[in-house]
Parts: sequence; structure tokens; C-alpha cells
Amino acid sequence: MQRLFTILFLALSIGSAQGQLVSDSLLIDGHYRTFHFLKPAKPMATLIFALHGSGGNGQGVRNGAKKLEEIAPAENLLLVYPDGYKRYWNECRKTAQSAANLENIDENAFFGQMIDYFSEKYKIDTRRVFAVGTSGGGHMAYKLALTMPERFRAITALIANLPDTNNFDCVEKRIAVPVMIVNGTADQTNPYEGGEVKTNGISLGLVRSTDRTFQYWADLAGYRQKPLKELLPDTDPSDGKTIERYTYKEKGKPEVTLLKVLNGKHDYPNDINVYLEALAFFRRQMTL
Repeated sequence: MQRLFTILFLALSIGSAQGQLVSDSLLIDGHYRTFHFLKPAKPMATLIFALHGSGGNGQGVRNGAKKLEEIAPAENLLLVYPDGYKRYWNECRKTAQSAANLENIDENAFFGQMIDYFSEKYKIDTRRVFAVGTSGGGHMAYKLALTMPERFRAITALIANLPDTNNFDCVEKRIAVPVMIVNGTADQTNPYEGGEVKTNGISLGLVRSTDRTFQYWADLAGYRQKPLKELLPDTDPSDGKTIERYTYKEKGKPEVTLLKVLNGKHDYPNDINVYLEALAFFRRQMTL
């Protein structure tokens, strides 16, 4: 199949305790978009994109995802750490002052061509493609679910709310997909109750509250009743945080889950490993 893009193979193999990280890039609209990944153990691997926050980079996510890397061979996971354009994503926040948004970088082409790349090169299971993103990466994960739902089985957004309606510029396909959200009630960067998001001196505009974000995905999936509420074990009382889980789940409908981190800030809670929690969520969707 003739490709409409050029692959620049960097042939970088970086040693690490977790595994051999390979780096490569794709030429998208005149920009070389880079990504880093761990080769799968065998064909038909599950593809998981781990997306960095605003101002970060792909390799910076690895420390948080190290538990995933440890089990990746046994679980046959293909973990991918893409780099945003000039350290940011062009997600759905209309007023974001990042270069990615101002230059209207085509993220859908980037992610679509990465999926094609891994399908052709490593024969992944294209029915098992997932994304987990933190902060700005969570916004990018939302965009993938909103605009490319046919290519993603489920997504997880960490410390991120959907843009408010006056700060939203994505064309929604409005196809329900499984979504898990992990947000902290004391987050000053991504306000739990909604408001302006500022990071690295850049305003990214207004976001909805976590409850409105959660309800958006629940409404899209057709839920009308109240979610099931559970209190997760407080495995680290010293961090001052506890977690409530709210779940919408019915046969024939996508699961929509919120982990509400009481007193959680713009960080990960200690009571759970958010990447392993995301994997457990993804596994549940594989059986549907």
C-alpha cells in the first residue's frame, strides 16, 4: 500500500532498565513528529499510547509508566510515548496559546499514521488501541475519543477536564467510547469545579467541571441513572488523599468511570498506580 507520508527512521535504540526504547518519526505536513516505543513480545499486541502533559515530552512519561513497562512483555503490550509539537498538543482548547494550537497541527493524522505504522510493522491488534494521557495529554486523549472513536477502544484522562463550550473547537463524532477520568478535588491547575487552566505561563482557556465532563461521556453512552459509588482502600493514609470511584456500566454500553481523588492536586494519588488502573480499565473493555 502506497503511503502518503515519509518515514524518517532515526534508528535510535536507548538502553534502559525497563527495556529497549526505540525512537522513530513520521513526516506530517512538513513536520517530523517523533515517538518512542518498546517493541512488543509477539504479534497481535495491545497498543497503548501514553501521552505527556503540556510542556513535557514522550520520554518524560516513562517514569510514571514504569509499572506498565515491567509487565509489558508478559501482557504483550506495545507502549508508545509520542512527542507533542514543540512540547504541546493541538487538542480541543480553542484559545490555547501553544504553537500546536496556533499552527493547527494535525494530530489526527499523526495518531492515525502511528497506528498504521505499528499495524504494518508489528501486526498489532487494531481492535485493542488505547490512550492514557496526563493533563494536556489527557486533553489529547479526549480529542482522540471525540474525533477518532473508530480507532480507539477506550481512553483514560488523568487530571484533565473537557474544554468549556466557549473554548471548544473539535468536531465531535458523538460516538460513545469507554472513558475513565482521574481528577483531584484540590487541583489548582485543572480546577475540579472548572475554570481557567494556566501552565508554564500559557493560558489554555476555560474547562468544564469534572462533574460536567463525566456527565458528558455518560450522556453520550446513554446512561440515565446514578453511577455506582465505591470508596477505594486508603493504602497510603499519609498522603491525605482518599479516592471515590463512580461507575456507569451496563451490558451493551461503554463503561464510563470517574476516580474522584479527595484532596488530590495536579498529581497522581499514592493509593493507586494510575497507569495500572488505566490498564485494568482497558482490560475490562477488551472483554466486551
